[in-house]
Amino acid sequence: MTSLIIDTDPGVDDAFAIALACASPEVDLLAVTTVFGNASLETTTRNALRLLALCGRTDVPVAAGADRPLVYPQEHEADRVHGSDGLSGRAHLLAPGPNEVSELDAVGLMARLLAEADEPVTIAPIGPLTNIALLLGAYPSLRGKIERLVVMGGAISGGNTTAVSEFNLWSDPEAARRVLVEERIPTVLVPIDLTFQCMVQRPWLDRLAASGPLGETLVGFTTDYVAHYTAFFGKECTILHDAIAVAEAIRPGLLRTRSYPVEVDCAFGPSRGALIADRREPEIVATFGSKLARALDIAVETDVDAVLEYLLSRLAR
Repeated sequence: MTSLIIDTDPGVDDAFAIALACASPEVDLLAVTTVFGNASLETTTRNALRLLALCGRTDVPVAAGADRPLVYPQEHEADRVHGSDGLSGRAHLLAPGPNEVSELDAVGLMARLLAEADEPVTIAPIGPLTNIALLLGAYPSLRGKIERLVVMGGAISGGNTTAVSEFNLWSDPEAARRVLVEERIPTVLVPIDLTFQCMVQRPWLDRLAASGPLGETLVGFTTDYVAHYTAFFGKECTILHDAIAVAEAIRPGLLRTRSYPVEVDCAFGPSRGALIADRREPEIVATFGSKLARALDIAVETDVDAVLEYLLSRLAR
């Protein structure tokens, strides 16, 4: 059984990720915590509550977290990708459930759950890393209660928000650097280089939509998302970034990783928010050295057909 906390900014692909965790019997979903990102904190929190109700998991607590980055304002949200309400303008179609936002904030709830846990907990941060940076800064004694972080974010070969930066890291580079560079908690980073490999096309979406009410609702959220990625790639498709990361959180080893020294650019220039990975061969690094201190496990490849079939088999239940 995997004890799991999802830290998220729903978000279309976040919706698929939450549904995947709810549909996985081997997961003990301890909480969903929310952060600004794809939409405002108020919107992402409302979406999280309603998505859990859609999945029949109103027992899972939801706590609201950071509404802004650690230091500098977020320049823009992702409404051009996810729609004005984070769910392609369809969030209002989700019925409110009986669940309410926790009296604790996201950091407080995560800290309590970690302190009370008998076994280490996996945390899947699939939005900006602000809440996780605050958690690790405020509660350093709880680091040992974290089994691992499975983070969706970063780009090695080219960004989706700027030429070199991926949205989650770009939204709060200072928080990303704290978590990915300064900490030493076991971490798997799932960058867009990997998630782009797992492209979802219309036949897959049609199979999910035909599987039942949950699948039909999830596919209904993808209207703006599909339009964005169709323009991005020049063919009808979409990318379920966050669901791929949560799949790895549930099934360790589903994605194959390589360890690279990394840095996150926090300067104010065209590379702000970029993930810098030293991908030279280890022998070269040993000979010439590297100024990048943290070696991070980065997902670089997977069996794409197996991953997509795994997602479909769970979400279509």
